[in-house]
Amino acid sequence: MAGGGFVAPSSGAVFEAKITPIVIISCILAATGGLMFGYDVGISGGVTSMNPFLEKFFPVVYHKKNSPSANQSNYCQYDNQGLQLFTSSLYLAALVATFFASYTTRQLGRRLTMLIAGFFFIAGVVLNAAAQDLAMLIIGRILLGCGVGFANQAVPVFLSEIAPTQIRGGLNILFQLNVTIGILFANLVNYGTDKMKGGSGWRVSLGIAGIPACLLTLGALFVTDTPNSLIERGRLEEGKAVLRKIRGTDNIEPEFNELVEASRIAKEVKHPFRNLLKRRNRPQLVISVALQIFQQFTGINAIMFYAPVLFNTLGFGGNASLYSAVITGAVNVLSTIVSIYSVDKLGRRILLLEAGVQMFLSQVIIAIILGLKVKDHSNDLGHGYAIFVVIMVCTFVSSFAWSWGPLGWLIPSETFPLETRSAGQSVTVCVNMLFTFVIGQAFLSMLCKFKFGIFLFFSGWVLLMSLFVVFLLPETKNIPIEEMTEKVWKKHWLWKRFMDNDEDYVGGIQVNSIKPANGKSNGAAAAL
Repeated sequence: MAGGGFVAPSSGAVFEAKITPIVIISCILAATGGLMFGYDVGISGGVTSMNPFLEKFFPVVYHKKNSPSANQSNYCQYDNQGLQLFTSSLYLAALVATFFASYTTRQLGRRLTMLIAGFFFIAGVVLNAAAQDLAMLIIGRILLGCGVGFANQAVPVFLSEIAPTQIRGGLNILFQLNVTIGILFANLVNYGTDKMKGGSGWRVSLGIAGIPACLLTLGALFVTDTPNSLIERGRLEEGKAVLRKIRGTDNIEPEFNELVEASRIAKEVKHPFRNLLKRRNRPQLVISVALQIFQQFTGINAIMFYAPVLFNTLGFGGNASLYSAVITGAVNVLSTIVSIYSVDKLGRRILLLEAGVQMFLSQVIIAIILGLKVKDHSNDLGHGYAIFVVIMVCTFVSSFAWSWGPLGWLIPSETFPLETRSAGQSVTVCVNMLFTFVIGQAFLSMLCKFKFGIFLFFSGWVLLMSLFVVFLLPETKNIPIEEMTEKVWKKHWLWKRFMDNDEDYVGGIQVNSIKPANGKSNGAAAAL
């Protein structure tokens, strides 16, 4: 680099950047990966409550639902491991796929990884829509899961890297917004296809997933890869040109040089997963793993997966249960939009803490109402209480949607330094999919065993995760990705203890190995 160095991250400099059309368009196209993920989450609950689907693939559940025995609890109508496997197999496949996606994200780029995800999605949709037996159905779900693993690995990293620092949070949440739109879209589709004659509505529901699958594939064909990824793979001039294009300014040397130096450090790391375990990377690893576990144990996916089934269990009619699921889906979308506008203004911590209070209270109230009104063999919920339960579910969903939903993905994607970013994102997705699988596979059985207590179980977790935020989660608002070590971890009461190394690092970049002639450190240096 001409001039011998660039502005030290510790000086608080913010790289010059404009909000260019290419950034907005690229992020919208890339975030369609969230649309596909959300549709997969939302469609399963409605389909598994449709009688023709149950009669064809799960006749035991069909007869249990339509000809209940005298000793069968209302809470146990859908308790079937095979039915739960239909929902959860997708997430188990995603768990495995994310390890392969880590390699492609690092070696082939973020864009190509999103393209691979699109192809997996399309193949899974075709198999599911044409399924003739349970094996074909499960294989289709597994292919969809591979798509989820690749998309969830690449898209959040893509969004964090391409977005200017000042709006990184809002653009990254486009992924989660598309997840919620996908869930709402799935609920609307289920509401319509449930009324179709001939019993083929479930095929239409599963087949329409081809729309977001094609959107992601086309989007991946047209977007450019991130400067971080191009530089990491040795394509410096191309990376510089892309950086100039997406930032809308010629003054990109400071940011470019920091990316090049971060890439140099990253290439020295031969085993990124092993590097994750180093002491200086422990805060990011602990926080990203904890956020994924906590996100699932809010109970949100139990509601999103099985909303129609849950409302059926509580005594709503078939149409009423699907209609209620549509309402919660709409609330989910609107509340995520709130997060887009507030996350870079209010910060991450305040949204998480406010939502913790709201989620805790709504779940406790739901548990009390169900405990008093819904018995094992009778349902006295009544119209008024039923509406109130839906309102409380919406209250819970709204708070999740502007907090733990988007921030569970945003915070890990913006805290790992470049040399561990793909591996860190892989662990993040893996843990998320593992616990999504656990909840998906266990919820209907837990509902049968715990009854109304299932909401008390989840509210206890909400209390625990809120305490975690209070004591262990630092604020990352408006901090450049490659400067997290200096500005975040070294200033936290606990995590700063893990930064006491022989070498001084800023975002993974060694900053004291090169000193000027006077012997004093110049903050960050790059010998290019």
